[in-house]
Amino acid sequence: MKNVFTIFFAGVLIVILCACGNSKIKDPLNYDVESFSFQNQEKKTVSLESLKGEVWVADFIFTNCETVCPPMTSHMAELQKQMKQENVQARIVSFSVDPENDTPEKLKKFAANYPLTFENWDFLTGYSQAEIEKFALKSFKAIVKKPENDDQVIHQTSFYLIDQEGKVVKDYDGVKDTPYTDIIADIKTLENR
Repeated sequence: MKNVFTIFFAGVLIVILCACGNSKIKDPLNYDVESFSFQNQEKKTVSLESLKGEVWVADFIFTNCETVCPPMTSHMAELQKQMKQENVQARIVSFSVDPENDTPEKLKKFAANYPLTFENWDFLTGYSQAEIEKFALKSFKAIVKKPENDDQVIHQTSFYLIDQEGKVVKDYDGVKDTPYTDIIADIKTLENR
C-alpha cells in the first residue's frame, strides 16, 4: 500500500511540474518597466497603469529614421497581422526616440505608410529626449542616444515582450529574421498563465 501511495504521489508531482513548465517563459529577463504616462498618435494618454493586466510588445523607433525603423515597423505590422490571425489579444507600443520632432501628427503620418491598425497599437511621444533615454535604459536595458548635430538617433532594434504585471520577459530581433511564431507562442504562454 505504501508503494502504491508513493507511486501515485510521484505521478501527481510529475503532472504538476510538467504543467508548470508549460506556463513559463524560458530564461525570462524580468526587467521592471518604470511607471510612465505618455501621449499616443491620437493625443490620448497611454500609461503603464493603463496597460496593466495586458500583454504587450514594445519597440523604439522614430519617424525620421533612415535605417532600421522602416523594417522594424514593417515587421511589427506583420506581427500584428499574425496576432490577429491567431486571435492573440496583445497590445503593441512603439516609443519614439526622437520625441521633440515626433509629434502625434507626425507619428500618425509615419504609421500610414504601413499596413497596420491603431486598434491595438500606440505610437508614443510627449516626453523629453533625456526622459526617453533614461526610461529605455532603466526599463528595457536599451541604449537610446541622440548625438549632437545629428538627426539620426542611436537606439536598440529589439522587440520586447512585457507581461501583465509590467515586466519585460523577453526580447527578439526586430530588424531581420523576426521570430513571429516564437513571439506569438510566448504571448499565448503569458495569456494562459
